[in-house]
Amino acid sequence: MGAKLSGSGGGKYAIEQNSEINVTPFVDVMLVLLIIFMVAAPLATVSVPIELPRAVAPPAQNPPKPVFISIQSDGDVYVGDFRTDVSTLGEDLTDQIGTRNPEEERIFIRADRTTRYGDFMQVMNALQDNGFYSVALVGEDQSS
Repeated sequence: MGAKLSGSGGGKYAIEQNSEINVTPFVDVMLVLLIIFMVAAPLATVSVPIELPRAVAPPAQNPPKPVFISIQSDGDVYVGDFRTDVSTLGEDLTDQIGTRNPEEERIFIRADRTTRYGDFMQVMNALQDNGFYSVALVGEDQSS
């Protein structure tokens, strides 16, 4: 914002405010940017003609639906939304994954924070006994 030192009123050192906007530097900068983009735009295009081969890659398969095991605080075990028992956990998981290989299947375990360690280890042992070796533990993200 500019100031005007000489003029009317208020004595020798009175300062009046000048509220006019000087747009000349703005216009100068915009014209320079326009020229730069006009010069740079043709350089960004490829001018060498090439016939590209067609891609014949098969479409990617969707990843399989993840399998969740939930362990409640009282020791109840669920595969997905269906209640199961530790003794039949392997059969229920095999039914859930279908024809996929159990050794390559990742099983996600969700357990209540008050779950007994013994109940958790029973589920882990049942998974290992049935050939499910890839296990991921699910926790809640801590919000800041």
